[in-house]
Amino acid sequence: MRRVVICLFVIIFMLAISGNAMAKALTIKMSYNGPPDEVNNAVHYYAVNFKKLVEEKLQDKIKIELYPDSQLGSEEERMELLTKSGLNQPIINVASYAGMAPVLPELYAASVPFMFDSYKAAHKFFDSGRYWAKVKEEFKKRTGAVLLEAVEEGGFLAFTNSKREIKSPDDFKGLKFRAMDEGQVILYKAFGASGIPIPWTELYMALKTGVVDGQMNPATYIIIGSLYEVQKYMTLANIQYSDQFLVANGDLFDGLPEADRKVIVEAAHKANVMTRQMVESQDAKQINFLEEKGMKVYAPKANEMNAFRAKGQPAYIEWLKSTVDEKWLNMALEDAKAANEAAK
Repeated sequence: MRRVVICLFVIIFMLAISGNAMAKALTIKMSYNGPPDEVNNAVHYYAVNFKKLVEEKLQDKIKIELYPDSQLGSEEERMELLTKSGLNQPIINVASYAGMAPVLPELYAASVPFMFDSYKAAHKFFDSGRYWAKVKEEFKKRTGAVLLEAVEEGGFLAFTNSKREIKSPDDFKGLKFRAMDEGQVILYKAFGASGIPIPWTELYMALKTGVVDGQMNPATYIIIGSLYEVQKYMTLANIQYSDQFLVANGDLFDGLPEADRKVIVEAAHKANVMTRQMVESQDAKQINFLEEKGMKVYAPKANEMNAFRAKGQPAYIEWLKSTVDEKWLNMALEDAKAANEAAK
């Protein structure tokens, strides 16, 4: 009888310890844009795998809750959460340029049009470049938050419009395009078109009603937004590398044990490698899907790409020089040149 009592006591004690361990698990809210669709939303695919990798390693120590579709607020609201201290419910966020640029305009140096010749070059730029290391340091200094990874969210940006096929900069003349930021407005202006800032949530209706004739996005976003219903022509001009940025609240990250921080950093990169493989394997399939939906897709020849680059890149660079310290631009361009050479 005494042995039974002792065994029961041990079992109850172990269950209590287990319960306390579970109670002490840190819950992290992870927010991002787009629907919870692993096939068409690469950011959700990334979040699912990041969560899995972290929880597999840290088990009951950390639990990650996913909040797609901007459930924790707009880009600005989520960035405000990230930079607050002493949060009761720590947050990790995947932010777009719209969320990052107001506090870190130097990031625009990583989106100079036609800067990367390939996916491989873009990967080298963000994985080992001097510019990217400096950007992460500067972000922490300004906000207290931690920039962990440049997450591949889709293929390279392509031009689409409803009016005519675009094979050269001259084909833009007189058209109106939706712009995501001031840099894109400058790019369209260089081509003889106009750029009008329009939020993503309003883009479909703006295209449908003729407020704008076209826009630029990777194929995955054209599918997510059903833009193929209101766009006829697509030009695969590899304009800008399509990425968003994994950022973590500074109090959250700095307060973790070093071993746990290492797990999160490694999971952030490994999930990104998985996402890159998924995105790049899906790229051709997504373009085929858009063709099946009636879009006319054009891939510019080398001389046509050079014409886009020759007219668009200098205008963007001149605008950027008036926006950020030129040293950031020079670092980014040097790293991109090295990455393009190494990727050949």
